[in-house]
Amino acid sequence: MNILVSTCLLGLPCRYDGESRLCPEVLELMKVHHLVPVCPETIGGLATPRPPAERRGERVVTREGRDVTEEYRRGAEAALTLCRLFDCKAALLKERSPSCGCGFIHNGLFDGGLIEGDGVTAELLREHGVPVYGESEWKKLLPPETEKPKKYKY
Repeated sequence: MNILVSTCLLGLPCRYDGESRLCPEVLELMKVHHLVPVCPETIGGLATPRPPAERRGERVVTREGRDVTEEYRRGAEAALTLCRLFDCKAALLKERSPSCGCGFIHNGLFDGGLIEGDGVTAELLREHGVPVYGESEWKKLLPPETEKPKKYKY
């Protein structure tokens, strides 16, 4: 199965701070799936490194107040296009990100607080029927173990 994956989880330094967030567990998925890397923020036109940004409702703004919503939307559309081109059946994205976060994202106050919600890309993928998971949910993408025959004592 093809899975869209946040590039930073694969060890590439594309995050806002110029770092990666290598998740060795995610690499385990390569044994059973094809991973399609994507960084919606960079593909949407943002540089690495870049000022931190957080969602405020439908908008995404940097700590300095610059509106970067258009770049985030452009990146989300590109991620959706890749998902369709590669027939990805799921997406595994970086948690809490204003782009990739799923379930919880930073609250827009730049104080480390979290709120319920999705990043721009996670939201768009879900709207188009793509199951979205955060990196802590990587095991959900493993194929079910085949049931082993039971041994009986006679």
